[in-house]
Amino acid sequence: MLRFPYHIRNNPRLRLHKLSLFSCNSAGLMASKTISSSFSLLRLTPSPKRLSTPCKRLVPYLSSKPVSKKNSLSLRTNGFSSIPSANVSAPVYSKDLEDQPLNMRILEILKHKLKQLGIDISACVPGRENRLLCPSCNGGESEEISLSLFINQDGRSASWMCFRAKCGWKGITKAFADGKPSYANLSRVNKVKVKREITVESLQLEPLCNQLIAYFAERMISAETLKRNAVMQKKSGEEIAIAFTYWRKGSLVNCKYRDIAKRFWQEKDTEKIFYGLDDIEDASDIIIVEGEMDKLAMEEAGFRNCVSVPDGAPPSVSLKEVPAEEQDTKYQYLWDCKEYLKKASRIILATDGDPPGQALAEELARRLGRERCWRVKWPKKNDVDHFKDANEVLMYLGPSVLKDVIETAELYPIRGLFNFRDFFDEIDRYYHRTLGYEFGVSTGWRALDGLYNVVPGELTVVTGVPNSGKSEWIDALLCNLNESVGWKFALCSMENKVRDHARKLLEKYIRKPFFDSSYGSSVERMSVEELEKGKKWLSDTFYLVRCENDSLPSIKWVLDLAKAAVLRHGVRGLLIDPYNELDHQRPVSQTETEYVSQMLTKIKRFAQHHSCHVWFVAHPRQLHHWIGAPPNLYDISGSAHFINKCDNGIVIHRNRDPEAGPVDQVQVCVRKVRNKVVGTIGDAFLSYDRSNRSSCLCKWWLQFCIVWIMMT
Repeated sequence: MLRFPYHIRNNPRLRLHKLSLFSCNSAGLMASKTISSSFSLLRLTPSPKRLSTPCKRLVPYLSSKPVSKKNSLSLRTNGFSSIPSANVSAPVYSKDLEDQPLNMRILEILKHKLKQLGIDISACVPGRENRLLCPSCNGGESEEISLSLFINQDGRSASWMCFRAKCGWKGITKAFADGKPSYANLSRVNKVKVKREITVESLQLEPLCNQLIAYFAERMISAETLKRNAVMQKKSGEEIAIAFTYWRKGSLVNCKYRDIAKRFWQEKDTEKIFYGLDDIEDASDIIIVEGEMDKLAMEEAGFRNCVSVPDGAPPSVSLKEVPAEEQDTKYQYLWDCKEYLKKASRIILATDGDPPGQALAEELARRLGRERCWRVKWPKKNDVDHFKDANEVLMYLGPSVLKDVIETAELYPIRGLFNFRDFFDEIDRYYHRTLGYEFGVSTGWRALDGLYNVVPGELTVVTGVPNSGKSEWIDALLCNLNESVGWKFALCSMENKVRDHARKLLEKYIRKPFFDSSYGSSVERMSVEELEKGKKWLSDTFYLVRCENDSLPSIKWVLDLAKAAVLRHGVRGLLIDPYNELDHQRPVSQTETEYVSQMLTKIKRFAQHHSCHVWFVAHPRQLHHWIGAPPNLYDISGSAHFINKCDNGIVIHRNRDPEAGPVDQVQVCVRKVRNKVVGTIGDAFLSYDRSNRSSCLCKWWLQFCIVWIMMT
């Protein structure tokens, strides 16, 4: 790499942008046929004509005009602005500063503020971009002149940004600020850049030498493809660089260079467009790749309708919304080429397979519209790795495989939009009953199984008038499910004290009363040994979701804890009992019906995403003139969405009239079953044993939903 003497490197006025270029040696390249050897340092053998002329080493070689020795404040290097001098003393506020013109006073104040930040603008020109050594990173090891400084024409403000990836220091300050630099978005500064007009002659570009043609040949790129795409070279004395020329409608717009270390740079103050833009004019299908070499590789596979992005890939996908066209600086080339892109009905994103390449594909799809984008899937290199890009596939697998990769491109995924073929594997497993619980899990009551079975991922809404036995029935159901399939449950039962709920569950599990009491009849109380056994069962089976303070829990709070129980403890069922014990704050503009709809949607999504069955207990509204008949789901207080959105709707009813039948009879009214594979509408009757608080089958019958049981 070119290394300047110490006295030049330490004088910012003399230090210029250093470039690492190719140098060619025909013997060096032709002697090696491996890919890695093509990156060896190449030196050109000078022709007889050049021997008589001293070799001029171009420093910097991108300079489009001779450097004037007379102008010490405006050293131009192909669009690079003047280099600041370290010898210029810091501006100070002199006594006669007030006697200066207003614009000079403003500029002196601005200079002073920037000097405090380590930025010397003595040799900078307002109204244009100036390149300086960044005081934050000092240009890194290569002492790169990486700080871009822009001073408003009136000298009232200045903005800057370091373009080194490891630095990125940026900011803005004003002459009449509060004495401290104010950092803000650089887009607030109105930068007006005049695009340079360039030609092959002004850039001193030349046709590729034989050594570089051989280098491309090793990468399977033919001389014909290079010539058609106007791939050229640029020399600086004994050094040389590949020049990828960017054209639009036959005019040279930009030029990108590549050196021996695979570093890229472009002509300053030129417009950024797609590489190969003219090849997609009026094309209905367009291929977008990440690099110029991939564009050339696509042509070798028979695809000329291909372009390459000019700037490479971002490290990751931005979490922000896509900015407006005038603010989308990073992807401005997309907007500048929109006349070409809007005609395309199919855009194939063939970016690199690494994370930055996939991030680029996502950023392009966000702007171009996912609905018309396809993406390629690069072939496997081995059991673990895939080929990275188009040129690598061309080199190792050939043009026919690269062609197949493009022709078999997949639709770019759109979040929330699927095809049935995306679920064929799941449908096959459902058909062959290998998913598990295709017909649901038995409730433990044979007659009720003909009406209702428990399916993971569904929502069951349970209602009934007070003291009908809703909670007792659900507790018995959970005990049955644990006994038959070993499910675990999260309990958000806010009407029960923990000790009372534990007593009810233990009585169902041990099948003995917790206390010696009248409700236990003549059945012996559970022993201490049975209590200890039951306590272990409680600990292994149930997890409690309870508020530890006086505030009411919200549904989000409950579901967040239930999610933790699912992931940490393998919970398969969630009980929320009851609805009116939750915190139901809602915006003033939102009706209760809208709120209930959103709440039930959240619960259903939780159930489906975590394959967890949810039982949600909701009380009916106050029933006037009630005559003892079972209520229906439309009687639930709050909204009709309780029946509209649930998967299963059940009403628990208990007879209270001894003349009408046994008072221990519990009527389970199944009023809605969305999945007809696992149940249907009807009634089952169970008897309730108060001694152990369990339910057993008394008798049952089915009633299909020709007529609903309605109260008069």
